[in-house]
Amino acid sequence: MRRTKIIATLGPATNDAKMLDRIIEAGVDVVRINFSHGNPEEHIERAEKLRNRARAHGRQVGVLCDLQGPKIRIEKFKDTKIVLKDGDSFILDTAMDPNSGTVERVGMAYKALPQDVKRGDTLLLDDGRISLWVDEVVGTEVRCKVAIGGELSDRKGLNKQGGGLSAPALTDKDKEDIKTAAKMEADYLAVSFPVTGQDLHDARDLMKAAGGYADIVAKVERADALDNLDDIIEASDVIMVARGDLGVEIGDAALPPVQKMLIQKARKMNRIVITATQMMESMITSHIPTRAEVFDVANAVLDGTDAVMLSAETASGKYPAEAIAAMDRICLVAEKERVAKKSDHRIDTHFSRIDEAIAMASMYTANHLGVKAIASLTESGSTPRWMSRISSGIPIYALTKYVETRRKVTLFRGVYPVSFEVADDEERSTIMKEAVDELLRRGAVRDGDLILVTRGETMGDAGGTNTMSIVRVGGDLDQSVEPEKVN
Repeated sequence: MRRTKIIATLGPATNDAKMLDRIIEAGVDVVRINFSHGNPEEHIERAEKLRNRARAHGRQVGVLCDLQGPKIRIEKFKDTKIVLKDGDSFILDTAMDPNSGTVERVGMAYKALPQDVKRGDTLLLDDGRISLWVDEVVGTEVRCKVAIGGELSDRKGLNKQGGGLSAPALTDKDKEDIKTAAKMEADYLAVSFPVTGQDLHDARDLMKAAGGYADIVAKVERADALDNLDDIIEASDVIMVARGDLGVEIGDAALPPVQKMLIQKARKMNRIVITATQMMESMITSHIPTRAEVFDVANAVLDGTDAVMLSAETASGKYPAEAIAAMDRICLVAEKERVAKKSDHRIDTHFSRIDEAIAMASMYTANHLGVKAIASLTESGSTPRWMSRISSGIPIYALTKYVETRRKVTLFRGVYPVSFEVADDEERSTIMKEAVDELLRRGAVRDGDLILVTRGETMGDAGGTNTMSIVRVGGDLDQSVEPEKVN
């Protein structure tokens, strides 16, 4: 079973119910709905259609809503596009008509740009393809020299090399989109361009006020965010290594070590981590990935990422299902490497919660005892999430009656959701037998295998896991496993 999760972005290429069936069959775990495109009605319809098809396949597929954020863009040109030559003068003017750009100047949607830049700064357009050197700032005009020219068309994005743009993480549009995400019962909400932990707290408060329960994803895509990483990670549930804008701001050569650092830090701080942007970019038009893309996905898996994400590959590409299937193959092979199963996670740290301690003790025991599977009876999903921080080849089954929790764990590395109803007054031995029978039914274990089971003495209490049991399939569940028979 693949442990690394696959996120696929929905879009025109995946609108058809048959294509949704194909991507579900190919192994998608979570879908991303990009709020930069479309309207609320389309987003809600996409989520509902996806969940209907997932139910038809007997699957749980999580939904991640991605806020647009303060995408800083130029306005439009009279003739749709221009060509800038090296050494040309070019003005970014926040006061000019948004539809009247020429080869000399263009409007700016981001009105605070003149206050955020100064002479000597480098501005990058169209994902870094065009580079401008700031000569001077006069009123509403940012007067530049073209350092690296090229073709420039309407509404291309702008970044400042090294960061420093003051745009707030949550725009008015984002605040309305959070209400849409809550309405569609999104499992995850991704916040674009956060700079401090407060940006994530604000999004969480707005989600709760709208009646939603989504976990918060911090997209690390500003150079400024790297100065406040601990604050950002603490305030979030999930970190996304968003390599597009981040690579433009810090430089492409700096991305690999930053990606590795982010994955390591997020896991150390018990957060889920997603690696995103251009992972299988060539598969927008090709049915096979490049060798470089294969290495990229495999290295992210070996570094310990929880999930790898597809964007345009599945939203608008020609081969959405093939891209997921290729990613699935790469992850499965990478996970066979010893480094993907080895862990010294938090070996020298203290635990602050009982359920956290049970999770850590369970993984240490399972990794050293020949356990075939772990059954975690959970209310909120916290215990399997902590377990998933430990690198292992042992599958973790999150047994819960709550559909919200089953959707959440679709993003946790090595964790698989299982619908499991337990009465509050049910006997311990009955619960244990039902848990073992469920894994037997799924073909996850067979007679004679050891299973590790975690649960709370009082069922129904979120965060109440305080018990770890080791049982042998087919044995007496009320008896301890005899030491001489463990091996």
